[in-house]
Parts: sequence; C-alpha cells; structure tokens
Amino acid sequence: MSADTTQDRISLHPHTHRVRVWNGDTLLADSTRAIELREKGYPPRQYLPESDVQMAQLLRSTTVTHCPFKGDATYYRTDDHPDVAWQYTEPLADMAAIAGRLAFDDSVVTVQVDAE
Repeated sequence: MSADTTQDRISLHPHTHRVRVWNGDTLLADSTRAIELREKGYPPRQYLPESDVQMAQLLRSTTVTHCPFKGDATYYRTDDHPDVAWQYTEPLADMAAIAGRLAFDDSVVTVQVDAE
C-alpha cells in the first residue's frame, strides 16, 4: 500500500462564484475569488482572500494546528464563537495557493456559495 500524498488527498478548485460568510446578521466575508479545497474525508472548504474578509470582526485565537498536507494553521474567533476561521499563512509548497486565505467553519457560521 502506498503512502497518501497531497495530490491523492487534496485538490484545489479556483472559481468565481460569489461566496459570503455570515455570523448571524453580520457579514464576515464577501468574495468572488475563492478557492474550493476538497480533501478526502472532509467537507469542501472555501478559502477566501484575506482582503475579502472583514478582519476587524475576527480576533486571533490561541489555537494552532498542524496538517501534514497543508502545514500550520492559525485560528480566529468572534466574540461568540471560538475558532470560527483558520488560515495557513505559510502552507506547504503544494498548497501555496491557499496562503493568505481564510476558511470558515460552516457548522458555526453560514457559508453561502452562489450557483452563478
């Protein structure tokens, strides 16, 4: 059995669909420059450019995690939700396209991807 590689496990899909992220009635992000990351065993995640995220609505969390396929992630929280978003500031080489982008936990906030 061969080792799982990044290429076998994760695929990136840039698109121009409008993606909005809501925390209740508060708009946290609005982008047409998302990259959808699809990883085996996980739901697809929309990685949005930091410039399309209302960073003033987020606070840096103390949480840091490591993924052997993506690298080290830092997390952000809101006043009412811990670790609502994460970012790979310096991802591993194969995942360079997600550097400086944030993904959101869609079990906590609403991530809306328009069909067109």
